[in-house]
Amino acid sequence: MRKERESTVPSQRTPRRPRPAAGHAVRPVRQPVTGPGLRARARYWVDRTVVRGVSALVGWLALACLGLVAPASALLVWTDTKAPDTLQGKAATVWRTVGQTLRLGGEVGPPLRMALSVFLALVSLLYVSFLVGIVTTALTDRLAELERGQTTVVERGHTLVLGWSEQTPTVVAELLAAHAQRGRGAVVVLADRDKAEMERELRDVLPPRARVRLLCRRGRPADPGALARVTPAAAGAVVVLPPDAPGADAQVTRTLLALRAVVGEGCPVRIVAAVRDGSHLATARLAAGPGAVVLDVDDLAARLLVQCVLEPGLALVLEDLLDFAGAELHILRPPGLPGRRYGELAAACPDSCAVGIVRADGTPHLNPPPQTVLAPGDGLVVLAEDHRATVLPAASAPGPVTVPRPTRPRTAAAPRRALVLGWNRRGERVLEGLARGGVAVVRDEGAGRPAAPEQYDHVVVLAGPDGDGCPDPDGPALEALLHLRARARETGRTAPAVVELTDARSRRLAPAGPRTELLLTGRLAALLIAQVSQDIHLAAAFDTLFAATGDGVRLRPATDFVPPGTEAPFGSLVTAAARDGAAAIGYRPRDSPRPRLNPPKTETRHWGAGDVLIVVGPPPGRPWGTRP
Repeated sequence: MRKERESTVPSQRTPRRPRPAAGHAVRPVRQPVTGPGLRARARYWVDRTVVRGVSALVGWLALACLGLVAPASALLVWTDTKAPDTLQGKAATVWRTVGQTLRLGGEVGPPLRMALSVFLALVSLLYVSFLVGIVTTALTDRLAELERGQTTVVERGHTLVLGWSEQTPTVVAELLAAHAQRGRGAVVVLADRDKAEMERELRDVLPPRARVRLLCRRGRPADPGALARVTPAAAGAVVVLPPDAPGADAQVTRTLLALRAVVGEGCPVRIVAAVRDGSHLATARLAAGPGAVVLDVDDLAARLLVQCVLEPGLALVLEDLLDFAGAELHILRPPGLPGRRYGELAAACPDSCAVGIVRADGTPHLNPPPQTVLAPGDGLVVLAEDHRATVLPAASAPGPVTVPRPTRPRTAAAPRRALVLGWNRRGERVLEGLARGGVAVVRDEGAGRPAAPEQYDHVVVLAGPDGDGCPDPDGPALEALLHLRARARETGRTAPAVVELTDARSRRLAPAGPRTELLLTGRLAALLIAQVSQDIHLAAAFDTLFAATGDGVRLRPATDFVPPGTEAPFGSLVTAAARDGAAAIGYRPRDSPRPRLNPPKTETRHWGAGDVLIVVGPPPGRPWGTRP
């Protein structure tokens, strides 16, 4: 039984080679024996020496130094013609050379004297080593603290950005541009993120040759201790952004509470905050306190999307209007405004375009009637290059330059239908805004390819649901664009499409046609936040400007104001638009998709078919020259 059991277990021994046949000699097979090379042995010896500790390293270092210095010193003495002739004298000279090289005294004489000199040299060397170590450690700790971004910021009048999100680079870039217009200032960013990473991402947005400083500090914005290091009480404005994480609006509320705890109740600091969900808006406003502005990012994105549907071609105009490159909205309060009429003031702005007025209590009135009189404390809202725009006195204001009216009548706006593809938490607000704008909405409930999109006047593509459940919100939008382009090739017909994107990198990937507008709602919201942070009264003006009803940014054919082929300066079209109840702020030439906001009033061109005048005026359903 033992033999049978052993036969069933596979053998672990090396199988024997077959025996050679008779008459053949057996040659032994020699395996090449290779060992570690000299370099490997040296590395192994170094590793063993290092693990023995500091004493072994110091001993081997001393032996290595002596092994190098002593022979070199002996060679130096024996080749010196002035060296002593005796062997004892040469040995003493060699010792002095070794001692001077290794800073060991080098005294000669009795052994006790030599030992004492070596002892004193070692004490001196130990003291210097400790001193160098202490200084090096202190400098290293200070540099590490600077690298961690935990030092105190001593600035005044700076703009403080609290929190990190995908909108932070855009906000910081616009704030840097705003400070560069003034030629000074600083932008400080506090976020719970590595300082080097933040600086690396924001390095490209720093304007060249500008006296503007960008400072990044690491810390939780909701921590009063970290918040105190960036001196929010001395800041000119504080911007609180919701992070890209679950519970973002709750973090904004905690940050606002920490800000009030550090700054105090009575400190006049401009605070602009943003929340993603409108249900947290009231709580955030209570935490921010009176005088602060809290913006609903989702509501703002929905409004901008509705505006682009109501006015096809408006996306580039909005982006140019909201950034600090070129012209943007400013509120001017020069001396002599009270008592003057708005129509007179609009004609007295040689380097800007008047848009409306802001009352002393902050209430905006865009495109008011020309006979509106400004009261003390009121400001003039203009589109200008910077806050130094000119308002001429009443005596030197030029008279209006009139142009003939066009002969063809304006056509009334026809009812419109829109197809909505995709869905997210902003969808309901988009549908409500389109309904208020007089657009009948049809929502495509199916998935995949839309059915007959060419039968609609507009196609609206919403980004996918953002959050943890959808890592790529722009994926459904890009897929819908592919189907829309394929359908347009099949039928030869296409409808104007407005596509919402959340990532700027998706713009280059989007298969957009000539009648497709790509709207980066997150970027536009960031631009508006930066604008409001510089003048808190602009929040109410933008709220009125982007409403679905009322006076907003409109695109009108230039031939609605002047006959086709008319050669006139832009100032004449400003007068013609004011005559019809609108405020002209720029135009889009027929040969370019890029708008020109606030061009020189003296710029002359032939106005014809294809030229578009950009105005602040009534919606299409309201007749020109009438007001609600």
